[in-house]
Order: sequence, then C-alpha cells, then structure tokens
Amino acid sequence: MQRIAVIGYGAVARYLADQRGDDFEIGAVIARPGREAAAQDMFAGVPVVTGIDALPDGLDVVVACAGHGGLRAHGAATLAAGLPLITVSIGALADRGLQTALTGAALAGGVRLYLASGAIGALDALSAAAAGAPGALQEVHYTGRKPPAGWVGSPAGARLDLSALSEPATHFEGSARECALLYPKNANVAASVALAGLGFDATQARLIADPTITRNIHEVTARGDFGDFTFTIAGKGLVDNPKSSALTAMSVLRAIRNRAAPVVLA
Repeated sequence: MQRIAVIGYGAVARYLADQRGDDFEIGAVIARPGREAAAQDMFAGVPVVTGIDALPDGLDVVVACAGHGGLRAHGAATLAAGLPLITVSIGALADRGLQTALTGAALAGGVRLYLASGAIGALDALSAAAAGAPGALQEVHYTGRKPPAGWVGSPAGARLDLSALSEPATHFEGSARECALLYPKNANVAASVALAGLGFDATQARLIADPTITRNIHEVTARGDFGDFTFTIAGKGLVDNPKSSALTAMSVLRAIRNRAAPVVLA
C-alpha cells in the first residue's frame, strides 16, 4: 500500500480521501499556516503540517492539489527532499523560472514530477507524435469553451460583458504560454496539451465564452506526418464541487495507482 501526502484540502483532495482504500492511504496533509483546523476537519486522524520539512517518514509520493500557489510553495522542496510529486497544476510550468526550479529539484532529489493529464484526453497520441522524427508533429491547436459564468474572475471579464452574451465569443487567442500565464485558474488543459506536443510557444490556444453550453468543452486538433486528429470532451464537474473537473480528480487517482501497478499503459 502506498502512503501519500496531499498538498491542500479542496475538491480534488476530498475526492482522493473518498477513494483511499487497499491501494493507498493518506499519511499527511499540508495546509497553509492558520488553516490547519479546517484541513483536520476534513482528514480526521491524519497529521496536518504546514511544510515539507514537517512531513512524517515513510511517505511514497506527494500529491499537489492546491493549485498553482501550492505547487509554487511546496513543489521544489518536495522534489529536492527525494519525494516524487504528482500535480495537475500544469499551467504553472508556463513560468520558465518555476519549470527550471522544479526540474532542477527533481534531478537533485533523484525523483520525478508527474504531470497528471487532468481534464483532457488524447495526450498519449499527441506525445507519441511529438516523439517521432522532426516534422512528425507540425500543428497543435487547443480550444477551450466554457459557459460565461465559468470565466468570471478571469481576464475574460475585461474583454466581454459575460452577463449579456447571447452567442459564443472568443476572448483569447495566442500561444499556450500566454494562455496559461493570463488564465492560471482556467488554462491547465492548454499547458497539458503544450507539454505533450510542440511546447508552450508553438501550441496555439483559443478561449471562448459560450452561453449555449452548460459544460466545459475542450478540443484538441493536431496535424503532422503521423496523420491528423481531433479530440473533443465535454466534461462534468465533481458532484460536491461542480467547478472542479471530475476527470481531473480521476486522472490524479490514476497517476497514484500507476506508480504501483505491475502493468501500465504508456
């Protein structure tokens, strides 16, 4: 059985708590200073700490479930301490400095940073095409559609009147790096697509506020010597927190289980 530590205690962490059983247990939770009691209420009987240096011994992996801030605060220290790290906050790696720091810490600690696939699929085909000879993968485009309410609090609000839309409206077009930096709470999928394929700067992204839909819709199109494909998914949210993608939480669970599985789909 694997013993994991969880950074944060939001919707994804709660999902993992509900799924723990014979294959893994939660051995510790990392919370922000002053929030220990709230984390303890959710994870009764599990030690709650505020930093990597206070984690108990015997852990197998740490799972970052506290967004970009949690990865920035604890990611490098986790890896440097020799603890593998799983995260879905992939958009944070659009910051070149953070990506360099995490890569260096993983090398120093002799462990890996695992990027869970999150709310998107087809990354296996995309990364396979990217692994081919130069030119095997030539173009990658990502389009993200959400209902207008899903963009509240993002830069979309400065570009569109989200409350008055009657038809789909594009509020961002550019590179996946620009997308992830401008929309840190909404662009982890764009970052996942970029890292699986052509990289942050060569991957094109478009974000749309669409009043005609009720789910978040992600689309990836790719073309190259391998052929071409289009992948579309209309994701549902977690039952207890519709703002969090159910598939994102499931992808973290898969990443945990894959670490101990005797046979893994590569």
